[in-house]
Amino acid sequence: MTTALKTTDLATGTWAIDPVHSTVGFAVRHLMVSKVRGTFGSFSGAITVAEDGTPSVSAEIEVASVNTGNEQRDAHLKAADFFDVEQYPTATFRSTSVEAKGDEYVVNGDFTLHGVTKPVSLALEFNGVNPGMGHGEVAGFEASVVLNRRDFGISFDAPLETGGAVVGDKVTITLEIEALKQA
Repeated sequence: MTTALKTTDLATGTWAIDPVHSTVGFAVRHLMVSKVRGTFGSFSGAITVAEDGTPSVSAEIEVASVNTGNEQRDAHLKAADFFDVEQYPTATFRSTSVEAKGDEYVVNGDFTLHGVTKPVSLALEFNGVNPGMGHGEVAGFEASVVLNRRDFGISFDAPLETGGAVVGDKVTITLEIEALKQA
């Protein structure tokens, strides 16, 4: 059973994203019939809870850490056709608000990818707080958002003879986050 986030559930202060116990993933349509999934292996971020209980989120992803399980595809994703990691090495997110939506939340913020910043809204599920295993409290979250890659200037287009494209425009970003309370 999922517990709704209450401002009292997260202690005031900073909760650092634990990259060892977190995942930043994505899925995009391939050849109109299946999906390619991948992850980013290098990322950081924090959730800061103000004295009044208001949370804010900041995160950064090293885009060159993309991994789809295929070296050739990963090299193409890092090139100018897609992420252009030489020119745009990081993607960032900065929240502007967190709103309750039933038992879940919406985290609104500014997402920057490929040099383009757009407002996005992530659906957030709070999984609770645990005392941890001797290293302090941990909190768990799951979040997702569907983005259009073209909105961020990633416009690689390889049309199929039968219609459609090799790579879909809609990309689903999924986050599985465990955050550690900082002393």
